[in-house]
This record gives sequence, C-alpha cells and structure tokens, in this order.
Amino acid sequence: MSLTELLHGISQGIGLIGVAIITWGVAKATVAIVRIEVISLRRLHLQASRLLLRQQLGSSLLLGLEFLIAADVIRTMLQPTLQEIGVLGGIVAVRTVIGYFLHKEMKEDRQLLAEARHNSQTSDSEP
Repeated sequence: MSLTELLHGISQGIGLIGVAIITWGVAKATVAIVRIEVISLRRLHLQASRLLLRQQLGSSLLLGLEFLIAADVIRTMLQPTLQEIGVLGGIVAVRTVIGYFLHKEMKEDRQLLAEARHNSQTSDSEP
C-alpha cells in the first residue's frame, strides 16, 4: 500500500466520521423533538428544551463540518492541482460561513436559554 492510498483511506475515514457525527446528531435531535412536541401537547411551555436541543444539534453539525473540512484538506494534498485547491477553498469558505452563522445562532440561543433559566428561578422563588 502506497502512502497516497493510505492518505486517501485516512481522508475517507475522517469524512465518514464527520458524516456519522452529523447523522447521529440529527437522529438524536429527531427523537428529542418528537418527545418535546408530545410533551408540549399537554400544553407545557418548552422553549428552553427546544433551545437546548438546537444547541446540541448545532454542536453536532459544527463538529461534523470540522471533520469534513479535515478530510477535504487531506484529499487536496493528494491532488494539489490549482483546480483542486480552488475547489477546496470554495468548500472551506462555504463551510466556514455555515459554521460562523451556526456558532452565532448557538451563542444567541445560549443567551436566551440563560435568560429563561433565570426567569424560571426568579418565578420559582417568588411567593
């Protein structure tokens, strides 16, 4: 087995790990949202649960994207043509933008979640 074949296999493995992380995160989120929505049918307000779920799904997406970028970098090292480097640059740029906005949204959700917890604790302590 040559070094090129080894690196190609490694990049495929890293890519599969990224896909697995995203798939696992989506599967967990699907189960959780069904559970949350069933509970909400009982007229319970579950905004904090939904925000927490978004945080968890966002984390899975970001981590999976990082693995996919790493796989693309390794793959490009194997074929460092100008076209491949351009394609990698485009992929990294798109994934970076997606990651940035996911991170920004997750930060906003964390603030909303903290406010919801604070309001919940405040209302619990009032007579």
